[in-house]
Amino acid sequence: MPDPSPLPFDGLGMHLGNLARLSNAKSRSITPENLTGEPGRGGMATEGTGARAARGLGQGWKVSPSIEIASGEDRLLADIEGPGAIQHIWCTTKGGHWRNLILRISWDDAAAPAVECPLGDFFACGWERYAHVNSLAVCVNPGRGLNCYWEMPFRTRARVTLENRDDEPVTLYYQIDYQLGPVSGDRAHFHAAFQRTNPVKFKAVHTILDGIRGQGQYVGTYVAWGVNSCGWWGEGELKVFIDDDEDFPTICGTGTEDYFGGAYNFDIGTCEPDQPRGYTAFSTAYAGLPQIIRPDGTYRSQQRFGMYRWHILDPIRFTSRIKVTIQALGWRTDKDRRYLPLQDDIASVAYWYQTPPSAPPWPIQDRDTLEVV
Repeated sequence: MPDPSPLPFDGLGMHLGNLARLSNAKSRSITPENLTGEPGRGGMATEGTGARAARGLGQGWKVSPSIEIASGEDRLLADIEGPGAIQHIWCTTKGGHWRNLILRISWDDAAAPAVECPLGDFFACGWERYAHVNSLAVCVNPGRGLNCYWEMPFRTRARVTLENRDDEPVTLYYQIDYQLGPVSGDRAHFHAAFQRTNPVKFKAVHTILDGIRGQGQYVGTYVAWGVNSCGWWGEGELKVFIDDDEDFPTICGTGTEDYFGGAYNFDIGTCEPDQPRGYTAFSTAYAGLPQIIRPDGTYRSQQRFGMYRWHILDPIRFTSRIKVTIQALGWRTDKDRRYLPLQDDIASVAYWYQTPPSAPPWPIQDRDTLEVV
């Protein structure tokens, strides 16, 4: 007889090693063609954004491929009764600004969401421009297809909403794939929190995560970094304060590009004299610099970068609390080669699992504070 456990997950979702394992889990999917995810109810729409294109074909022919979210509307995308686990979220938009679209996900009838983040930043595209992201947890594919593969277990309910802060309506195409079935007691809830510091104060740090109480593991960081000065900007250390840490952390990295999986300024030419100098984009399973927005000499005078680091094989465990910070640090131009604390524009998303579910450590900032200018 097959193992009755319907959610044979180990780490991030279903591994190749257990794809052959039988399960009693029930596969479901929510799209504009099946807003409730009920079995046998997909493709039944008779009205929707595709109704005009489907005239003459009728029901079952892509009548409702998307939804319209009005200006100021906070739209319910999914309301799922558990237990179960969200396995994949895909979406794309027409119109609107990604920083003005606020994604929220709440678990088990909690009063506050565990995920609260601008849409683009959640999918590792923080500058409202497409970047090709090719990783295990997040993929962003041509053209502007946003995919998330973080496992998101829940026991009684999962609610997903999207708030449109834009002045105009936005068209959203989306699909939320999930399984229904018992969730073991050792499965924690997925969280994501956004924070922007613009600019970082002189000799201060950007705080990626703080104020978290509970047990869990930190599993990822995305940073959208806007450089407000000339020269190299990534000497700062990422620090992780775990449990009883106070003045000094348990984990302290050696530099920004090192933490995100690169080295020597993300510049191949610094070590390879036969290679051209300059920042080099890359995207791998666990770390990447997929976005480099270069100055054009006239209007785009500041360089902007997007970076991610997923702690999938090396989650950072905490039993009572965790704090994560990063320094903005460059070089002075004097002959003594001294560091220069920078005052850059840094926005970040922290991804972690914990129990019990927690509210965001700080409220989402207002539209003007989040704006990409």
